[in-house]
Amino acid sequence: MASNNLPGFMKPPPMSFLSSKMSEKGKLFKLHLRRRHTSGTDDRASRSKERKGALLRRHSIDPDRRRALQAAAGKSTDDHHTSLIHRGVPLQADPLKDKIDIEDLGENENLVYVKFFKCYRCYDLIPVSAKLVIFDTQLLVKKAFFALVHNGVRAAPLWDSNSRSFVGMLTITDFINILRTYYKSPFVQMEELEEHKLETWRNVLKEKSKPLVSIGPDASLLDAIKALIQNKVHRLPVIDPFANNVLYVITHKRILKFLHLYYNELPHPSYLSNTLGELNIGTYSEIATVKTSTPVITALNEFVERRVSALPVVDDNDKVVDIYAKFDVINLAAEKTYNNLDITVKKALEHRSQYFEGVLKCTLDDTFSTVLQRIVKAEVHRLVVVDNEDHVVGMISLSDILNYLVLRHTEEPKPDGSPKKTTEDQLNEEPEESAEAPNE
Repeated sequence: MASNNLPGFMKPPPMSFLSSKMSEKGKLFKLHLRRRHTSGTDDRASRSKERKGALLRRHSIDPDRRRALQAAAGKSTDDHHTSLIHRGVPLQADPLKDKIDIEDLGENENLVYVKFFKCYRCYDLIPVSAKLVIFDTQLLVKKAFFALVHNGVRAAPLWDSNSRSFVGMLTITDFINILRTYYKSPFVQMEELEEHKLETWRNVLKEKSKPLVSIGPDASLLDAIKALIQNKVHRLPVIDPFANNVLYVITHKRILKFLHLYYNELPHPSYLSNTLGELNIGTYSEIATVKTSTPVITALNEFVERRVSALPVVDDNDKVVDIYAKFDVINLAAEKTYNNLDITVKKALEHRSQYFEGVLKCTLDDTFSTVLQRIVKAEVHRLVVVDNEDHVVGMISLSDILNYLVLRHTEEPKPDGSPKKTTEDQLNEEPEESAEAPNE
């Protein structure tokens, strides 16, 4: 029988020793599991927080206010670093105290909005997340308008690969002009719309074209308003002068929405309490309207010949029942019904892609403040001015409002003492420019 003392034979450790070792290993293993679980929980919580933050950024309806509050919450961050992150965004929750010295207005309270827009830059309007669609001029016209519909946008900058520069904007006005140019009858296909490139269409309108109207990110919002109204455009691309990239497209609606964020914090000029009838803001003569039975091709001709962006739709008693806007024309592309423009306006409006809440209206007895609040909150481009029986008496647009709030108070008198012509007067005298610049 072999002895336990033979070389190479190890005596088994006592059970108490094994229990001690197992106990220590168990403790270490449990500690490792706890740390791993805690770490995993922290990681998951961190990832969840990041996802929630990203979701808020994507779905934020108020990016300007959120960015200002974020800047205020991050005061512990180095000011220089913060200013780089939130370029152009104030570092405090109430930016007006530092940006606008109300006392500088003196007795002229009407300059409050002029001073407000002068203090902010175009970069301040750019949201944290926004959709920007850009077309190459080699793209087929048909595909370009389908892309506008698919992305839910009204216009897109045009990029010329040969000149390596932005050369214009494609808008719904272009779509209307193409339809008017090539439409013959419901039985003739518009081959030009199917086969032409954007470059070809631009060459067709070359005699009517003008250089793209754009602005830099560091220009003031006051300059942006002047560029929009004086150039008779509805979209103003913000282009980085160094990288030559389009950063954003400014519109009247975006500017007024930005003003509305701080509306209650600003002094209210006395004219805001006056009625539309007293101020005479808007257009009140020769208002273009259509009937529900009017053919679409007739409405398209009215858009171009009368230089308007919307037509109130009236019934047989001349009461407004709907509105046919340029934006509604893009539904012809969405429904692929552009080959038959003899259908009625009523039939065309049945294909609206968005829910229609009814005609947004106001009266001559409404105050300017009421109209301003209504048009901004409804996010529309104009209000129909009606009488007590819903007959159309006028139209007031975003351009009319901005012109009165800002440009009217920056005009200088002529040497003979008479006031300068207003932008509205100039619009009535000069023909509307076409496809090279945004006209929506």
